Amino acid sequence: MKLVTFSMCLLMLSVSVAQAADAVIAESARTAADDGAPKGSLVIIGGSERFRDRELWDTVVELAGGDGAKIAIFPTASSGQPIKTCAKLVQALNRAGADSFVVPVAWSEVDRDVQEAVFDPELVERVRSATGVYFIGGAQGRIVDALLDDDREQTPMLKAIWDVYRRGGVIAGTSAGAAIMSHVMFRDAPPPLQVLRNGVSMGEEIDDGLGFLDKNWFVEQHCLVRGRFARALVAMHSQKIPFGIGVDENTALVVRRGVEATVIGYKGVLILDISQAKTDPKMEGFSLKNVKLSYLDRGDSINLRTREVTPSEEKLDDIKLDPNANDYSPYFDHRMFYTDILGNAAVADLLGRLIDNKESEAIGLAFSGLDSRHQASDGFEFRFYRGPDSKGWYTEDYGGEDYTVLDIHLDVRPIRINGPLYEHRMPTEEATRRETPAEATELTE
Repeated sequence: MKLVTFSMCLLMLSVSVAQAADAVIAESARTAADDGAPKGSLVIIGGSERFRDRELWDTVVELAGGDGAKIAIFPTASSGQPIKTCAKLVQALNRAGADSFVVPVAWSEVDRDVQEAVFDPELVERVRSATGVYFIGGAQGRIVDALLDDDREQTPMLKAIWDVYRRGGVIAGTSAGAAIMSHVMFRDAPPPLQVLRNGVSMGEEIDDGLGFLDKNWFVEQHCLVRGRFARALVAMHSQKIPFGIGVDENTALVVRRGVEATVIGYKGVLILDISQAKTDPKMEGFSLKNVKLSYLDRGDSINLRTREVTPSEEKLDDIKLDPNANDYSPYFDHRMFYTDILGNAAVADLLGRLIDNKESEAIGLAFSGLDSRHQASDGFEFRFYRGPDSKGWYTEDYGGEDYTVLDIHLDVRPIRINGPLYEHRMPTEEATRRETPAEATELTE
């Protein structure tokens, strides 16, 4: 009896020690996360935002402090008439309750040099006192070139922007303004197929971003509409960045305190995970095996630290799709083959249909029809397939067919498209004449 009691005491002591250790570790993690971490939010917009859609603008203003929020608008990425370009943006933000102003840091249409403006103490202080910053679209290289000095160090203006973010303000950006959010960004990249074929180099196709987002995450804009998820994979693999965020047009990912992220807007966000992907060094051309793709729709959220996804309430209350469950009853029953996986929203369409399909894999191709019109050309095969971790949710509550899809696996490998890709069909009489030998015609006569 004494032995049992002693053992129980030891067990209880061990549990207590373990719980105490866990508590210390958890508290240390919280302290590490909070110590020096930005208290603000990021609004990463995929581009082509609609000025009359209130959700986006209301969100930016709310995160900047609500009515009367001072939001500094940077027209730096724009060419041509950057100040004029900001007019509709100022209206949209002010309509939502902000007191926004345009910061004259631009490469044209202003009366001062960019390098002079970013070192101007009065202008820098005005930005520092704001509660929000917004970067418009254009060329992201212009933003980086303006806010980093010749040694690629932060200018006083960029330090002021970081101060806004650290103390709890919002940093928002669309298109080019979204690309700068990560530590590495595309600078002047060619189309996705060309990137797949030729790769990327630091300082050329890719460059330093401003790094508001954790360094383990890469940001791509106009992602689904322009098929840019493919070139994001190339950049991520090149720079050993394990995770990527591909934001669609008129859509935003709202990131609070660098961790909790929610999708708002018209459509969705693609999450790319190459942390367990492998490449074949013997294979000529870009290849990756076991990439994982997830598609988050409006209202869905993800913890960027744990990568745990929470679907919107509408989907949680509707249909869950688990291909490994006994009660799985998919809607689709057909094989899928996409001749242009880089086409408008093709990858999002495929992911939704694949999670809700009796078929467990789909094929997509990426190649140039112009190159293949008359001769053989190089291309890529994208093989999508479900795994034991694949699942999804579905709802029609938003007025359409909306899916959330988690962990669809993907293999990418180079292929050869046999050319010519097609030939014109001949008229029936001419085809018959070619197929019928002259001798047979003579015998018939």
